[in-house]
Amino acid sequence: MPNTKKIFKKILIWRYKNISERQFVYLLSILVGFLSGLGTLLLKNLTFFFHYILEGKFIKDLHHSLYFIFPIIGLVIVFYLKKKIIKKDIGHGISTTLHAISQRSGIIERYKIYASLLTAPITVGFGGSAGLQGPAVSTGAALGSGVAQLFHMNTKTRMLLIGCATAGAMSSMFKAPVAAIIFAVEIFSLDLAFASLVPLLLASVSAVITSYFFLGKDILLGFELQDDFIIKDIVFYIFLGIGTGIASVYFSKMYFKITRFFNLFKDPFHRLILGAIAIGIMLYFIPPLYGEGYDIINNLLEGNEEKALEGIHYSVNFNNVWMVILFLLLITIFKAIAMTTTFAAGGVGGIFIPTLVMGSALGNVFAKIINQFGGSVSESNFTLIGMSGLMAGVLHAPLTAIFLIAEITGGYDLFVPLMLVVAISYAFTKYFISNSIYTIELAKRGELITHNKDKNVMMMMRIDKLIETNFKIIHPEMTLGKMLKGSVAKSSRNIFPVVDDKNRFLGIVLLDDIRPLMFEQELYDKLTIQVLMKSAPAIIFHDDSIETVMKKFKESGAWNLPVIKHKRYVGFISKSKLLSAYRTKLIELTS
Repeated sequence: MPNTKKIFKKILIWRYKNISERQFVYLLSILVGFLSGLGTLLLKNLTFFFHYILEGKFIKDLHHSLYFIFPIIGLVIVFYLKKKIIKKDIGHGISTTLHAISQRSGIIERYKIYASLLTAPITVGFGGSAGLQGPAVSTGAALGSGVAQLFHMNTKTRMLLIGCATAGAMSSMFKAPVAAIIFAVEIFSLDLAFASLVPLLLASVSAVITSYFFLGKDILLGFELQDDFIIKDIVFYIFLGIGTGIASVYFSKMYFKITRFFNLFKDPFHRLILGAIAIGIMLYFIPPLYGEGYDIINNLLEGNEEKALEGIHYSVNFNNVWMVILFLLLITIFKAIAMTTTFAAGGVGGIFIPTLVMGSALGNVFAKIINQFGGSVSESNFTLIGMSGLMAGVLHAPLTAIFLIAEITGGYDLFVPLMLVVAISYAFTKYFISNSIYTIELAKRGELITHNKDKNVMMMMRIDKLIETNFKIIHPEMTLGKMLKGSVAKSSRNIFPVVDDKNRFLGIVLLDDIRPLMFEQELYDKLTIQVLMKSAPAIIFHDDSIETVMKKFKESGAWNLPVIKHKRYVGFISKSKLLSAYRTKLIELTS
């Protein structure tokens, strides 16, 4: 081990001497792209392995009742893996990554490299109705953060490498490198400047090449457009945009409601039992909800509805279009419920793919209804654009939605209807739900990274690092004489906090206020601090955001303000130290 450290130290010294910072970031971005690509491939292959063993060998050969049993088994296994092996909270991939960026300067715990790799394939492979994009991002982001920490990179570079890992995971998953870069920029609010664009490009290309190397041209989603965009269909696309907007609001609201309901149960085992049974029942009655749902999307794009709805054990006549519409609507309605229930029961997965499944089913339904009433629209085009509408609305990622569909279809022939539907769906959803599922909790706590540099800098600053404690504490019963001898004479500060015997903050005494009395010795034993003290111009609470602290300084005009935690005095924050720390953090994040 000591020899390894010496060798690594020599490598770092050689790097500092021979490779510029920018060139080294380029090399690290390629490495991170490769690693996140490998992580994504491992996630996919493990999941497909479980799918092949369970769905291919057991469900088809034995009985459809296993749709009820397997998800429960998978969730129980994941529960005990988390409890006995991981022993830490995994969280939702993209949300926890955003939190690490905003609150931990991009430092992600190492266990998150393997946590999702262990649990997500079992959750989804055993039938949990979730996706793999979130776990892939979580694994990649942890790898990116780990690489940055290993080579002692600064906060800005660490955040950039996490963005590179995200782009790599997306690029490897869908073989869509351009959409992957846009996804990283939209979700993580990265600056699309040359300094960050080149590393993102290198990471995305590195990951997609890794995917091609191991999987060849095999892709999860791919479709060659068969029908052109027709201008007379524009009205139908407007209605599709409104429909996907409504569905996006439904998706998000259902997610929040189900999550709140399960949070009422404090014992994770109770949530597991309730959620596992619920997801088992849903999959028993609507088997297409099983797993991620790529088969539904691909079969709907190919016009093979019977294959898309495979597993339904009712006597369904798939030649009856209205029966097909009915089951596709059931998938649209219950996909969000099944996904959220999977998470609430303790499963690990992502929301990206479920939005695509829901959008494809809804878009196909729109086209079928229009055609049943005398229209003549392309069902495959509506299926694709329905996916983009849900993605834009639920994820609040409109550009990703446009470019992902454009890339998986190999062209930009649908660019006009894509932009139209995405814009309508995003605007409609944004009106009712200001933040996505990824960011809603962070936004409530004021911890959400945005493209506003000032807010980002203030959000990443910590009150604890600004508090000064070299102030002499005085008590209300103390006399002026005792204060002068015991505190003023020994202090270099001109402000004195007044606290009681339980350290509760009562007020302040300023040196300027007592200076005229300092030579009135007859007052030394007559005047007490209780008479001399006054209220602080404002009080900073320990859980205040830095933005709030800035406002309190501006409104009060003070240079020093006391900090209170649980009603107890902690120290003071000075305006000069606050502004100095702000400037240092700004340089750190932008230089």
